[in-house]
Amino acid sequence: MISEKDNYLMMLRGEVPEFLPRYRMMEWITGISITMPHKNDVGDTIDEFGVKMATTEASMGAAMPKPGIVLIDDIRKWRDKLKIPDLSHVDWEKQARKDLEFKGDISGIPLIGFTGHYFLHVVNFMSFTEGLCAIQEEPEEVYAMLDYLCEYQLFKQKIMQKYYKIDVICIPDDTAAAQFPFISMQTYEKLILPFYKRHAELALDDGIYVTKHDCGKSECFVDSWVNIGVTAWEPAQIMIDLDGIKKKYGRKLAIMGGWDNTGPVSFPEADNEFLREELYKYVDRFAPGGGFGFMAAPNGNPKDERVKEKRAIIDDVYENYAKPYYQTH
Repeated sequence: MISEKDNYLMMLRGEVPEFLPRYRMMEWITGISITMPHKNDVGDTIDEFGVKMATTEASMGAAMPKPGIVLIDDIRKWRDKLKIPDLSHVDWEKQARKDLEFKGDISGIPLIGFTGHYFLHVVNFMSFTEGLCAIQEEPEEVYAMLDYLCEYQLFKQKIMQKYYKIDVICIPDDTAAAQFPFISMQTYEKLILPFYKRHAELALDDGIYVTKHDCGKSECFVDSWVNIGVTAWEPAQIMIDLDGIKKKYGRKLAIMGGWDNTGPVSFPEADNEFLREELYKYVDRFAPGGGFGFMAAPNGNPKDERVKEKRAIIDDVYENYAKPYYQTH
């Protein structure tokens, strides 16, 4: 059978893969470990720029800026506050080898690098409210800061492409809530999209595929992603007209997701048979014609026995119904 990597890349090329891919993001991500969040001398978790991070059981391990603490309180003073890590001393061949060895056996799987999240940079550095105010009141300063950050992020992307041998670059951001985008199309096109485009161009010029992460009701931005070369999007949440997206783009933009990850079907207390039936409907809705990556998952603490039970059901439906879909339908 074709490898998971080659099968996944078929989907990113707009082909119908031999078997229905399962997008295993957390297992396929690779990155530069020395730029990941880490503990400082007093035990706080900080990101590479010094933003203090926090997590809760409800966030399932996802880290966000610690409430009440900001890195930049005035966007006009970002040059004094924002410090880019000095990576000039790094032996990149040695670092990449160490990071890839830590992942274990990577034969047959795609390697995905993540870089970008420009809207999130603004609100993570300043708090959500102050970040939005800065975008409205001082757009030139916001652009200047993001341009400065982009040079650093592009440097890391070049390292991942050259030394980590990634297959895909994912441009992550979260530009929308469940009901609407956080910013206007005009603001997005002026302050955010130019940096996405630079990442996409760097990847595509090196034969690297480009995907997009964006939660919420972000469908107004989808055309722009396709235009810069994005060929797959996750998690493509259910508040979006996913049937319309699939009809419009077909295999040109794969939907990696489309699962109701915040609704009752994903709760730990969901009825098992209800979950199973919804999984069958999920696959039947998005698999026909290709352009679909299975990404169903339960919502809850992974240590919860009920969550483990739900995950086992999802695994069973994927292996026995979804994965062979293109051979059985």
